[in-house]
Amino acid sequence: MSALIVNGMSIAIDQEGFLVDLDEWTEPVAEALASAEGLSLEAEHWEVLRLLREFYQEFQLSPATRPLIKYTALKLGPEKGNSMHLNRLFKGTPAKLAAKLAGLPKPSNCI
Repeated sequence: MSALIVNGMSIAIDQEGFLVDLDEWTEPVAEALASAEGLSLEAEHWEVLRLLREFYQEFQLSPATRPLIKYTALKLGPEKGNSMHLNRLFKGTPAKLAAKLAGLPKPSNCI
């Protein structure tokens, strides 16, 4: 287990970079996780991250890619809820990377 230092606080992460304690997620933590992935979070990223957190609150799980696309389309419309858009935002691994940045557990079917 390693740690991410955010605003002087040590945040525990697992070997894949997912938060050990989901309650430690904050927007600055998301920024630090994104930076570690070489990503700068823009408004479109935040929209999906907030949506993912909403999904997790409702269903208590991180969605795989297909449910993520369907849920995004349902909530944000088909122009944002499609694989091309989500793959562009999250470097070709939207379910896994977006869950990580949203401070959620890794989706169970992601390698």
